[in-house]
Amino acid sequence: MDQKIISLAAEKTADRLQEFLQSLKDNDLANLLQNQAVKGKAAGALLRAIFKGSPCSEEAGALRRLKIYICGIHLVESGDLQKEVASEIIGLLMLEAHNFPGPLLVELAREFVGAIEEGSLTNGKSLELLPIILTALVANKENLAYGKGVLSGEECKKQLINTLCSGRWDRQYVIQLTSMFKDVPLTAEEVEFVMEKVLRMFSKLNLQEIPPLVYQLLVLSSKGSRRRALEGIITFFSELDKQHNEEQSGDELLDLVTVPSGELRHVEGTVILHIVFAIKLDCELGRELLKHLKAGQDFSNNICPFSIALLLSVTRIQRYEEQVFDLLKASVVKSFKDLQLLQGSKFLQNLVTQRSCVSTMILEVVKNSVHSWDHVTQGLVEFGFILMDSYGPKKILDGKTIETSSSLSKIPNQHACKLGANILLETFKIHEMIRQEILEQVLNRVVTRASSPISHYLDLLSSIIMYAPLVLQSCSSKVTETFDYLSFLPLQTVQGLLKAVQPLLKVSMSVRDSLILVLRKAMFASQLDARKSAVAGFLLLLKNFKVLGSLSSSQCSQSIGVSQVHVDVHSRYNSVANETFCLEIIDSLRRCLGQQADVRLMLYEGFYDVLRRNSQLANSIMQTLLSQLKQFYEPEPDVLPPLKLEACILTEGDRISLQEPLDYLLCCVQHCLVWYKSRVMPLQQEEEEEEGFYQDLEDMLESVTSRMIKSELEDFELDKSADFSQNSGVGIKNNICASLVMGICEVLIEYNFSISNFSKNKFEEVLSLFMCYKKLSDILNEKAGKGKAKTANKMDSFLSMKFVSDLLTALFRDSTQSHEESLSVLRSSNEFMRYAVSVALQKVQQLKETGHVSGPDGQNPEKIFQNLCDITRVLLWRYTSIPTSVEDLGKKEKGKSISLLCLEGLQKIFSAVQQFYQPKIHHFLRALDVTDNEGEEAEGSVSHRAAFQIRQFQRCLLNLLSQEEDFDSKEALLLVTVLSNLSRLLEPSSPQFVQMLSWTLKICKENSWEDASFCKGLMNLLFSLHVLYKSPVTLLRDLSQDIHGHLGDIDQDIEVEKTNHFAMVNLRTAAPTVCLLVLSQAEKVLEEVDWLITKLKGQVSQEILSEEASSQATLPNHPVEKAIIMQLGTLLTFFHELVQTALPSGSCVDILLKDLCKMYTILTALVRYYLQVCQSSGGILKNMEKLVKLSGSHLTPLCYSFISYIQARVLRETKPIPNLIFAIEQYEKFLIHLSKKSKVNLMQHMKLSTSRDFKIKGNILDVVLREDEDDNEGTASEHEGQNKEPAKKKRKKEMKCLS
Repeated sequence: MDQKIISLAAEKTADRLQEFLQSLKDNDLANLLQNQAVKGKAAGALLRAIFKGSPCSEEAGALRRLKIYICGIHLVESGDLQKEVASEIIGLLMLEAHNFPGPLLVELAREFVGAIEEGSLTNGKSLELLPIILTALVANKENLAYGKGVLSGEECKKQLINTLCSGRWDRQYVIQLTSMFKDVPLTAEEVEFVMEKVLRMFSKLNLQEIPPLVYQLLVLSSKGSRRRALEGIITFFSELDKQHNEEQSGDELLDLVTVPSGELRHVEGTVILHIVFAIKLDCELGRELLKHLKAGQDFSNNICPFSIALLLSVTRIQRYEEQVFDLLKASVVKSFKDLQLLQGSKFLQNLVTQRSCVSTMILEVVKNSVHSWDHVTQGLVEFGFILMDSYGPKKILDGKTIETSSSLSKIPNQHACKLGANILLETFKIHEMIRQEILEQVLNRVVTRASSPISHYLDLLSSIIMYAPLVLQSCSSKVTETFDYLSFLPLQTVQGLLKAVQPLLKVSMSVRDSLILVLRKAMFASQLDARKSAVAGFLLLLKNFKVLGSLSSSQCSQSIGVSQVHVDVHSRYNSVANETFCLEIIDSLRRCLGQQADVRLMLYEGFYDVLRRNSQLANSIMQTLLSQLKQFYEPEPDVLPPLKLEACILTEGDRISLQEPLDYLLCCVQHCLVWYKSRVMPLQQEEEEEEGFYQDLEDMLESVTSRMIKSELEDFELDKSADFSQNSGVGIKNNICASLVMGICEVLIEYNFSISNFSKNKFEEVLSLFMCYKKLSDILNEKAGKGKAKTANKMDSFLSMKFVSDLLTALFRDSTQSHEESLSVLRSSNEFMRYAVSVALQKVQQLKETGHVSGPDGQNPEKIFQNLCDITRVLLWRYTSIPTSVEDLGKKEKGKSISLLCLEGLQKIFSAVQQFYQPKIHHFLRALDVTDNEGEEAEGSVSHRAAFQIRQFQRCLLNLLSQEEDFDSKEALLLVTVLSNLSRLLEPSSPQFVQMLSWTLKICKENSWEDASFCKGLMNLLFSLHVLYKSPVTLLRDLSQDIHGHLGDIDQDIEVEKTNHFAMVNLRTAAPTVCLLVLSQAEKVLEEVDWLITKLKGQVSQEILSEEASSQATLPNHPVEKAIIMQLGTLLTFFHELVQTALPSGSCVDILLKDLCKMYTILTALVRYYLQVCQSSGGILKNMEKLVKLSGSHLTPLCYSFISYIQARVLRETKPIPNLIFAIEQYEKFLIHLSKKSKVNLMQHMKLSTSRDFKIKGNILDVVLREDEDDNEGTASEHEGQNKEPAKKKRKKEMKCLS
C-alpha cells in the first residue's frame, strides 16, 4: 500500500492520490505510517506523499492532514524510532506547519498544551514544533474561534501561553520548555509571565539540573525581563545558601538541603560562569545586574555570598571591572559605617535588626572558592589589594604614622583595610596557584611605596610567611630580589620587612646567604640610612640564630608559629654553624663602632636583646662593650669627672655633633651586666677565667658612680654661667654634654638601685646621682624657658619600664620592715618621687604614640602589659589613699603634686590599655584588684570589675566638688576623663551602666561649677552614656530651656522664666560651651533620623519594584515612622527654645542656623517619603499631621524672627541664612504636593513667608541702633506679621510635645 501511495505521489497531478487516500480509513493510514516509521523504511517519502494528497483547501484533506500530523507528533514522542527517522519526520512536520488554516493551528497548539499539562510527553522531542506552530498562528490574519469568543492569532497565542504557564510542568521537561520559548515570538508581558513560571520551577528541580536551566533562562532573557531573571537566580541561591548553612531541611527544598557542600558550590560556580558568559554577549544584562545590586544594597537579599562571587567574576570583563569594584568597595564601607552607627545608638538598635555584615559574606566567598572557583579568585585578590590600597593608614606629619593594633573607635576605613588583608591571607592559604602573585604584589608595594606608611602590608607579609615558611621556599627568589633594595628603603620599612621574613631565613640557607651579602654591602654604603639598615639586619640575625648551649628562651619574646620553630634544631652541627656565623656577624658589627653616633646607638640598643636570646655570645659582646667603654673612661681613680666627655663630641669646622652616645653605651653595659650577673653566672661553676670582663665592668661602673657623685657641675664646665644657646658652637656643645651627663646619671641610678639589695648607702648614692641630674635639668629648663622650645623635657628617659615599675612599687607600696630605713632615704625626697612618677607618665605617653617603649623589652607587648599592670596598681593606690587636697596642704611646691601626676598617669594608662590591649582588659582589671584572692578568679565580669574602679574615682570627684574654695578644675577634668575611659568598659545592658548614667545625670543636675572645660567634659560623658541607653532628645529639650532661661530672649521685653533642670548650665557655661554641645548632639540625632528615612525610602522603592501587595508590605514600617516623627517632634521643641534665645554672635549662631537648615532638609525628606508611600498605602499617619502643624506654628515663624534679629545685630552677610530660607521653602513646596496627593490640607498651619531679601536695610538698622522703642513706619511692612507673633510669648509654659 505504501508503495502505491508513493508511486501516485510521483505523478504530476495529485488527483488520483487524493482519491486513493480518500478511500482509506484515517486509522489505516496512521497505522501504515507508524509501521513504516518503526521499521525505518521510507517513512519520510510516505509522509510527504500523504501531505501532498491532503490539501488544506478541502475540509476532508485538512482533517486528514491534521490527523496524520498528530500521528507524526506521537511517533516522534514515542521514542520507538531511529534517530535519523525521527529527525526527518520532525523536519517535514516543521515545513508543513505553515500550510494549516488558523483553526487547525489552534487545535494543534491545544493538543501540545494538553500533553504538557497532563505530563504525557515521553521524551519532549516534539516540543521543537510548538514554536513553529505558534509563529504560524501569529502570522495568521483571520479571526479564530477560541473558547467562547473570537480572537486574532496574536491573542490566541497569548491565551495559549497563559494556559501553558498556569498549568503544571513535568520536572524533566522544564529545560526543554524554557529552551523552546526562545524561538516563540513573545511580547514583554509574555516574557515576564514565562520567566516567573520558570523561576518558580527552580525549587522543584535537582541541583544538577539548575545550571542548564539557568543557561536557557539567560538566553530567554535577551527577549526582556533581564533584571527579573537575575534577581530570581540570585534570590534562589541566596536562600539555598542560607538553608545549607542552617543545615535544617526545609519543606519544598527537601531534596536540596541534603546536598553535600561541594556539589552546591560546583553548581554555583557553573551558574556564575553561565551568567558571566551571557553578560559578555549581552551588555544590557551586565547593566541590569549592577543596577539591581546597587538598588538593594541595604534591604533585600541582593548582596549575599552568591552575588558577591558573581560580581567578582564579572570583574574579568574589562568594561565592568571598575564599576564592580567601586560597588563592592562602597558596600563594604557602608556596611561598616552602618555598623558603627548602630553600635553607637540604642535608639537605632531598638528599631533596626542587625543584618549580617558584607565582610563576613566576602570571607565566606573566599572559603567557598576552594571548590575550583578560579574565575572568582582573581577578583578576590584584586579586591583585597584595592581595599588595602584605598583604606590603609594615611601619612601623618613627620613621616610618623600612628599604628594602633586594636583601638576602640576603629573607624570603618581601618576595618575595610583589615578586611582586605584577611581576604588576601585566606586566599593565600587556600589557593596554591595564586600564592606567588600575592607575595609578589605585597613585596612590590613594600618596596615602591617607601614614602607612605606600609605597616599593613608588612603585617600581611608577616602573616603569610608565618603561615607557611616552607611553602614559600618555592617563591624565595622574589624575596631575595627584594633584598637588593634594602639599602634604599627607610629604616622602619627595613626593620619591618626583615622581621616579617625572619621565619624564612631559618628554613632557607640561600635566602639567608643572599641577605648577609646585601647587609655587608650596605655596611659600607655612603647613605647613613643604609648603614643603619645593615646594623638592624645583623642584630635581627643574631637574635634569631640560636647558638648551642644558650639559655632557653622562655623569657624571650619571639612569637613564631610552631610549624617552623624546630626547623633548625636537627643537628648539633647546625648550632655550631650558627656560632661561627654569629661570631662573624659580631665581627662585622664591631666595625660600626667607628661610625656615626646614630649607627652606634642602634647597636647599643640591640645588644641587650641579642645577649638574652643567645647567652653564648655574652663573652664576645661584653668584650666589645668593654673595649669601647675604655676609650672614654678615666682609669685614674682621682680624676674628675670619670668620663672623657670631650672625646664624645666631634667638631668639624663650625659643625659640632655627637660622636659617641656614651649614655647609650653605658646603658647597654649596665643592662647586659645586670642580666649576666643574674642569669648566666649562677650557672657557671668552674669556668672562672671567663669572668675577667665582668669584674672589670663592675669595677668601672662602681668607680664612675662614686666619682660622678663627687663631681661638681663646674667639673663638666656646665654650671649656671655656661652658655646653652642653640646658635653658638659652645652652646651646642654644652647642650650635648648636659644631655650626656643627665643620661649617665639616669643609667647609674637604675644600676645602683638594681644591685643595691636595699642597702642604705646605695640609696644615698642614688639620691646624690638624682640631685646631679636635677640640677642640670633645672638649669636647662631655666635657660630653655628664656629661649623657644623646652628641650630638656623632650629627652627620653633612660630608665627601663621594668625599673620604673619596681621603683614605684618600692617607693609607695613596700612595707617590709627591713627595707624601711633605707627606703626612707628616697622617700624623704619629694622631688625624687615626683621624678619617678613623671618618668612612668613619659613611658605611657610613648606607648600611646608609637605602640612601644624605649629600653629593654620595649618591643615586647606581654612585658609592657605586665609592667603597665604593676604601675597602675601603685598609682591607683597612691592617688586614692593620698588625695591631692591632703598633699597640697603640707607644702606648696611649684609643679604638679604627685597625686595629680598619678591621676594623669592613670588617665593615660586607661586609654592606652583600651587602645592596645582590648582583649586583655579582664586581666588588667583583675590585676588592679588588690583584694582579689585566687579563689574568686572566675566570677566578676569586666563590667563588675570596672564598676568597682569607677566607684573609687566617683568618690574622689565628689570630694573634690565638695571643696568650696579651691576647686581644682584640672584635676576634676582628669577625673572625668578617667571615668569616661572606664565607663566604656561597662556593658550597656548591665545594671552598673545604668548606675553610672544616673550618677552622671545627678552630678550635672546638682553641681553648678562655673568652669567651662569641666562642664564640657562632664556633659560629653553624660551624652556618651545616654545614647547607649536611649535617645537623648528629651535631655536636649530640657537643656535648651535652661539655656534660654539664662541667656534671655531675643525680644528684650520678654521675661523668660528660668527652668532649672541642670545646675551645670549657668551664665558662664550656657554659651558657647553647653550650646555648642547640645547642637552637636542634635546634629547626631538628625543624622540617625536621616539614615532611618533613607532606609525606609529604599524599602519602599524595593517593594514598588517587586510589586507585591504593597499595602501589606508597608505595614511593618509603622513603628519606625512613629519613632522618626517622635524624634523630630522633640527636636522641634528643642530648636523652638534656641531660636528665641539671645545667643552671642559667632559659632553658636552659625551652627544653630546650619542645624536648622538640616532639620528642614530632613523634614522635607520625610515629606518626600510620604509622597512615595501615599500611592500604595492609606495616606499618612495622624502624628505626621501633628508634626507638620507644630513646625508651622512653633518653628518657621520663629526662624524668620531669629533671622531678622541676627541681621540687625551682625553687619556681615551670614551665609547660612539664605540656605535656611531655601530649606524652609523646599519643605513648604513638598508639603503642598503632599497635601494634594493625600487629600489632607497640611498647609493650613503654614503662614507662607515673605522674607526673601538678604540685604540689611539701612532704615531698620538705624531704628535698631537708636533702640527706638516704638515701632514707627521705618520698620518695613514685611516684619509686622512676624513681630506680632513673638509678642504673645511670656514664656509659653510647656510646649505640647507630640503625644
